[in-house]
This record gives sequence, structure tokens and C-alpha cells, in this order.
Amino acid sequence: MSSTPTPPPEPAARPDPLEALSHSTLARLLPDLLLIGQLIDRAGMPALLGEFGVDGMRDVAIEEWQAASPHYAKRMKEALSITGDGVAEIFKGFQLDVGAPPEFMDFRYSVSDHDNGEFWLDHCGALMDVEPMGDRLVTTMCHDIEDPTFPATALATNPLAVVEPIHRPPRSPEGRTPHCHWRVRIDPDGEPFPFPEPAVESASSRVVGFRFDPPAPRDTTGEGDRDDYAGPLLSDLVFTEFTSAALIRIIREVYLQMHLLAVGFHQSVRRRSDAEVADRLLAYQATGIAGVAAGRIRDVLGVAADAPGLAAVLDVHPLAGPTAYTGYSSEVSADGAELTVRWDTAADGFADDTWLPLLARDGLRPLAAAAQAVDPHWTVERVPADGSRVEAVLRRGDRPAEESEEVAVTRVSTGAAFDFGPRRNALPITPV
Repeated sequence: MSSTPTPPPEPAARPDPLEALSHSTLARLLPDLLLIGQLIDRAGMPALLGEFGVDGMRDVAIEEWQAASPHYAKRMKEALSITGDGVAEIFKGFQLDVGAPPEFMDFRYSVSDHDNGEFWLDHCGALMDVEPMGDRLVTTMCHDIEDPTFPATALATNPLAVVEPIHRPPRSPEGRTPHCHWRVRIDPDGEPFPFPEPAVESASSRVVGFRFDPPAPRDTTGEGDRDDYAGPLLSDLVFTEFTSAALIRIIREVYLQMHLLAVGFHQSVRRRSDAEVADRLLAYQATGIAGVAAGRIRDVLGVAADAPGLAAVLDVHPLAGPTAYTGYSSEVSADGAELTVRWDTAADGFADDTWLPLLARDGLRPLAAAAQAVDPHWTVERVPADGSRVEAVLRRGDRPAEESEEVAVTRVSTGAAFDFGPRRNALPITPV
């Protein structure tokens, strides 16, 4: 008598590396990841400038952010139970957006009522990067790019939101502060801001609807007690006041913000050129941000440059996170001399126009840039595979590698070496 064979057991889900981090480390890592997300533009814009000129760079930047922010702003609101459709909720979204990392883009807020508020930047790191390049690039960023992208972010909360400048650069007089000042109002009689065409295209990406399992329960002794962002708008987010579970939810969403920016970048470049050019420019962006990100994450974690230290950095690097979306895993050899990293190409991230398919199709230059930012002696060797995974072994070589052009160009941004200041207070902002 025949019997039906027993199917093999489902492989155990890989643990999320974030869940192994302490509460204090999660709280330090989050602002750095927000800043790293901001620097994705610094990594990609030079390549766009060389390929398409200033006007093409401007248009790709607009489409990149329009493709990403309407989706990720909505996701972050859901992750942190941010309800409501007023100006305060729009500002809450700004505070957890890679477009507005704390301190580097020092947003300040006031709220008059549900429908009216203002924000201004006491410090704009992006302005500090472009101001030395002249008024044309300042106007490109502060007028041409921001006019269609601020409303694209706000529409996730209320499509009737109007974002209009009170003043903005070029600064007159020179050195004027705040760097810019904006008014946000809800106009119930106005026309809804249209859902941007780039966001329509990116909506088919798996990242938009990706769902996470909740973080595993853990001992919360000594942690903050804020598990969401319900309640009043706060002047600053003090990340240590959040629970570990909330920090993990936020960090996962910040990773997806980065991947959505990569999707928007690739799709925009492809629309005005072809897939080959889009891949080449996205690889440039990925390599530049990979190196800068790894260096900053190494400093946050305070790890050594050995294989376990490198594994710790790569496990929470944007090329790997969130691992449920990227299919990433790593393994240090028994003798501690080598690190093997793998991406499962069945993961959702490999179906999207993000950095991951580049690792499968092309070289591992972004991975090398990340490893060599931890220590320039690391080498990367691809392991032949059947297409079901991308795998590489990292070993220490005899000669240090030179920093790549892509990383060096990204490092020109003041954000690459930016130091966060002392802890601020999370003060409620009440209507005035």
C-alpha cells in the first residue's frame, strides 16, 4: 500500500537581527538610519548630474521622492498608530521621514489648530551641502524639488493639505536663519493634491504592501514606555522613550523608506533612458551609500573590524535590512576568520526595482564598499550559486583597498560625518 510522502518541514524563519540589539543600541541606531536615508540622494545625485545635467537631476529627484513618500508616510502612520488627518499628524510623519533626519534637518513646528501650522528649519544640512555650489542648485532644491514633494508626503495624511513657503533660500541676507519657513494648512474647499504618477508606478512594488511579523516579546525593564505615537505632537522625538518593540517597528519602516527611494530612482531613470542606464546609476547610488552607511553603523555599534564585528554591521545595514524583505543572512566561520553572507532571491525585495536585483545580476561592489568601510582589508568573493541565492565570502586581504569614487563623492556631504548633539526634551506642542 502506498502512502503520501510527508512534505519537508518549512524552514524556520530567520530571526531579525534587530531583535538581538539592546534597547539603547536600537535608540542610537534609529537616528543614524534616518540620516543614512537622507544621504541616499547625495550618493545618487552626482551620477544623475553627469548623465542628465541639472534639469534631469532635478526631475529624477522629484520623481524619486514622489514615488516613495506617499507610500512610506502612510506605512509609518500605521506602524505607530498615528491617526487623524490634521496638520499635527502631517508633522508627526515628517519627524520619522528619511527626508528629515533629526538635527541634520532640524525641523521645528507650531500648530494653531487642526487645519493650520508652520514648520521651519533652524538647520538644513541639505542646504549646507548645496549652498557653496551657487544659487542655481539652491533654487533647484529649495524651490523646484520641494514644491511638488512636500505635498506628496502630506497627502498620505490629508490630500487637501497645502504646503506653501513663507521664506526659503537662496538666503537673503546671507546667513539668514531659520534657513527656511513654511506654512501648512488644510483647505477643505481646495482641490485634493493628485496622487503623483511616480507613486502610481511604484505602487505595484511588493515593498508597498509588505507586512512584518510583530517583534518577539522581550523583557522591557529599563526601557521607555512609548509604544506608539498617539497623543500630542512632540517638539522632538527622544528615541529612548520608545519601547524596543516600537523602535524595531520604526527601524523596519525606515529601511523600507530607503528601498522605496531606490525603486523611485530606478524607475525614474529608466523612464528617461533604459534599463541598462538605470541599473548603472542605481549601482552607483547603492555603492556610495553602502560605504558611508557601514562606517556610521560601525561607530554606532562600537564593534571591532574582525569578522564578528563586520557581521554585526552588515546585519543591520540597508543592503540587509529589513531581513524579512531582503532575505539576508550571515554566518561567521568557526575559526572567526571569514564571513559568509547570503540573500535568498525568493525574497520580496528581489522582485522590486531596488538595490537587491543588482547584487544578483551584476557585481558585489556595494557589498565591498560596505565591508571596506569597516576595514579596507576586507575582500569579497562571490560564491557560484544556482540563482536561488546570492552568496559571498568575505576574507581579510593583505592590501587595503582604496575608497571607491562613489563613496568618496557621497562623503562630501556634511551629513556623512555629522554628529548628533545632546539629548533634547520631548515637549508637547499644543495649539496656540
